[in-house]
Amino acid sequence: MCGCASPVLAQQSAEHVPAEDARNANITTVDTHLPLPEFTSLKAWEQRRVFLRNQILVSAGLSPMPEKTPLNAQVFGKIERKDYTIEKVLIETLPGFYLGGNLYRPRNGKAKHPGVLNPHGHWPYGRLENQPLYSGPSLGISLARQGYVVFAYDMVGYTDTIQLPHRFGSAEQRLWSFGPLGLQLWNSIRSLDFLASLDDVDAGRLGITGASGGGTQAFLLAAVDDRVQFAAPVNMVSAIMQGGDLCENAPGLRINTSNVEIAAIFAPKPMLLVSATGDWTRNVPQEEYPAIRRIYDLYGKGDQVAVVQMDAPHNFNRPSREAVYRFFAKQNQGISESGELIEHDIDVPPLQDMMALSNRTLPANALDLDSVFRLWRERSEVQNKKLENGELQDRAFLRERLRQTLAVEVPRQVIADRDGRSIVLGRAGKGDRVPGIWIEGSGAPAIVIDPRGSAAALDSDVVRRLHKEGRAVLLLDVFQSGAAKAPRVGDISNGPTPKLAEDADDEERADAAAGYPKFLTFNVSDDAARVQDVVTAIVYASRGDQNVELFVTGDAALWATFAAAVSDVPVSLHLENVPKLTSDADYLEHFNVPGILRAGGLTVAQELSQGH
Repeated sequence: MCGCASPVLAQQSAEHVPAEDARNANITTVDTHLPLPEFTSLKAWEQRRVFLRNQILVSAGLSPMPEKTPLNAQVFGKIERKDYTIEKVLIETLPGFYLGGNLYRPRNGKAKHPGVLNPHGHWPYGRLENQPLYSGPSLGISLARQGYVVFAYDMVGYTDTIQLPHRFGSAEQRLWSFGPLGLQLWNSIRSLDFLASLDDVDAGRLGITGASGGGTQAFLLAAVDDRVQFAAPVNMVSAIMQGGDLCENAPGLRINTSNVEIAAIFAPKPMLLVSATGDWTRNVPQEEYPAIRRIYDLYGKGDQVAVVQMDAPHNFNRPSREAVYRFFAKQNQGISESGELIEHDIDVPPLQDMMALSNRTLPANALDLDSVFRLWRERSEVQNKKLENGELQDRAFLRERLRQTLAVEVPRQVIADRDGRSIVLGRAGKGDRVPGIWIEGSGAPAIVIDPRGSAAALDSDVVRRLHKEGRAVLLLDVFQSGAAKAPRVGDISNGPTPKLAEDADDEERADAAAGYPKFLTFNVSDDAARVQDVVTAIVYASRGDQNVELFVTGDAALWATFAAAVSDVPVSLHLENVPKLTSDADYLEHFNVPGILRAGGLTVAQELSQGH
């Protein structure tokens, strides 16, 4: 995972620090237009690809990957037709957590067949929805007739996967990266395990297709699991809308990225982008497809990505499905490109005949939401302990995972504007603004941070002592502290407060209070921004690889400890009045960063900071 760099030298820039911090002025949302950046070389893209893949896994709480326990697959209730069969499935993706689905199989002999996963979107009946704009059974039956084995499986909270609601994710759960997106991505990985294990499936020919929220699941799995060989995300890859449901918006997932860039991770393997004129994929032929094709062109494989657009509203209708059949047939020898790729004579069984839990109860060990979270947390704690003991990975892995959890970068270029004792720092090209006070002196500057701001730090005994010693001193107002306090004036932050349902969860209420949806999916928390500001100051003060001293108190001691943990240069910490972080509630009060406990929390940060 490590993308660590050697110690950096703070380079000065002709660029000036902006008058307003972009982290207040430019709030990214689900509906912000996010075009794919240009990449001039395959090497640059491959480096970015590795980073993005890790970002997905960290955001999902899957870094490192959890232990895979037996699936204990139950396959039963076979429905037999002339040229295909349908079976009910329950698999145990975590001990005590069951995923429901259907297995569609051809009846043509003993040969191994390509396998296709089919996650679904937010239609009322999930994988069993059967209407003109979407029919999961029609897709499964048609692909089985064509020679594929298909596993269609539930979103969390749908149809047979009912131990948890679809929407969950309290503030405490977010500290552990426990939420719908991560659990559903894990279910997709385990579904691929199940499909690949079947005797009649060729594990070297595995694909995925899904529409809407199922499209999101499709390109996320394709991005992180190399076993997927062909893919068709339907009506979801878009630069103008990134997915509106909680299960598509884990904290940290799209910081400085988008679904378009995530989908491009699948290059150079075959991918069909299915779009529609009547939804947010309306621009795909003109914008998103050419952008992704440029990534494929870096590999010399531009012909491996294709696009089709239907004149229809949001859908996975028959024409869209038939486009997928034709594309998949090109990728799989032995699949005919004849008329059988057109749907015909589909007799969809009654819904209850395809439900795994129709006249059947969940196994006795089935867990509820609190118990699944407790299991997720306990398994994370065991993994973190092994990591800390050096049993699984090395310190470089821990540092890089912590960096990605915090979304912190070690800048190669720091901007510094000084006017007398006033100083403002920033990162070149990022738009952030970190004001402070500069006290002239000798040597590398000591950095002093008080949570109340630089004015409070200036009046401290520490600063008086350092000044008396003739030291240069940099006093910081990190994000939303002291002189850096400012209103958020993002594009919709001053708009109307969203109307909340009575059963709104913590994240929905937090979004409503903040004034914009899914804030943490696209933007860092205040505490993570503060860590970034401390790292920026460390780079500025280091003058290369000189040791930097930080004198910090209160919550600033936490910001500095995490900054030292992810820094590339030697740091000496002088800590006072350090808050105790012994519970989830302590983290929420003093250092609220999604995923921070999944990444090891203060224990790992202290271990890494001592390494300097």
